[in-house]
Amino acid sequence: MIRYSTAGESHGEALIALVTGLPAGIPVDLDFVNRELWRRQQGYGRGGRMKIETDKAHILSGVRHGKTIGSPVAIEIINRDWKNWEEKLPVEAGDPAKHQAVASPRPGHADLAGALKYNFPDARYVLERASARESTARVAAGAFAKLMLRELGIEILSHVIRVGHVELKRTAAWDEIVAVAAKDDVLLSCVDAETEARMKEEVEKVSRTGDTVGGVFEVVVHNAPAGLGTYATWDERLDGLLAWSVMSLQAVKAVEIGRGVTAAESFGSQVHDAIHYAPEPNGKPTRFTREQNNAGGVEGGVSNGEDIVVRGYLKPISTLRRPLESVRFDTRETTSASYERSDICVVPAAGVAAESMVAMTIASLAQQKFGGDSALEMKRNFDGYIEQIRKF
Repeated sequence: MIRYSTAGESHGEALIALVTGLPAGIPVDLDFVNRELWRRQQGYGRGGRMKIETDKAHILSGVRHGKTIGSPVAIEIINRDWKNWEEKLPVEAGDPAKHQAVASPRPGHADLAGALKYNFPDARYVLERASARESTARVAAGAFAKLMLRELGIEILSHVIRVGHVELKRTAAWDEIVAVAAKDDVLLSCVDAETEARMKEEVEKVSRTGDTVGGVFEVVVHNAPAGLGTYATWDERLDGLLAWSVMSLQAVKAVEIGRGVTAAESFGSQVHDAIHYAPEPNGKPTRFTREQNNAGGVEGGVSNGEDIVVRGYLKPISTLRRPLESVRFDTRETTSASYERSDICVVPAAGVAAESMVAMTIASLAQQKFGGDSALEMKRNFDGYIEQIRKF
């Protein structure tokens, strides 16, 4: 089974990602991994931290001569800002006078709950690990999952469908999502230029008032075969695993598969995707088809062969330049919440992080289903299964 873990703090020396279970022989494109990290840093409304960091992956193990070798892959991403925090967050005891406390918890952040849980006198250590900076390591891990899935022809990308009150009112085509992800001048990762311009205005509006804004991103898994996940056991359902993985991201408060939200207020005849049997475009073999994809590519906890569509609902960042009311940890006196350098809008970046979470989920299920200690063996098993589906 493919697993991953991360380590590191927001202002620590580095972030670490450890990925285990990848088959040997997967080509590793370091430029691709680094572009994924770059994509996570982009978007209109990002804060000053992104002007300091230039995230690059340093592969410590598990890759030799440009391919995975079956052993754990360890990836390091250096924090350039560490030089400003070495004396404030030393590994050794250091000088307590140089400690930079987070004296009043921020509403909406893990500050208060984390300080209570771990018995910290302030929220500095909570902030350091709960920060969305941790998602950098997830993106590095997810890039390796994407590289594995690429061997099976499966692709995963995201785009933004809502920022604040501004929403894309149509379904995005896969080619449009590919095009927006390939841009070198990332604005808000919306496939529609007019809608994106209004999203930008929304960010500017909240910026002028010292506020923050959330939104909705959509992750699409393209070319995933039918049969990933299962209906047989509750904790191995594909939709449940996807919801868990995306919900684990910082600031995500809701997850939707396909048209799950509107389905709840619709009749069955309007929601369920009628099934047909017809040749695929470009002369490919005959297959089961759907005119719509309201199910988001998942039925009964199993992928059905359509694009898998997952939406994440992202709350506004909880660090405000115009802080909300809070209480001091030491005196319990009413005060303003602490402020740390932060972002105004991170919806495009959250979409990239969610791609990685979805990629890890799909890669793990693919590895379970098709097996293989090497990329060659896995691909052979995958091709045999695809042929079985075509002859069904």
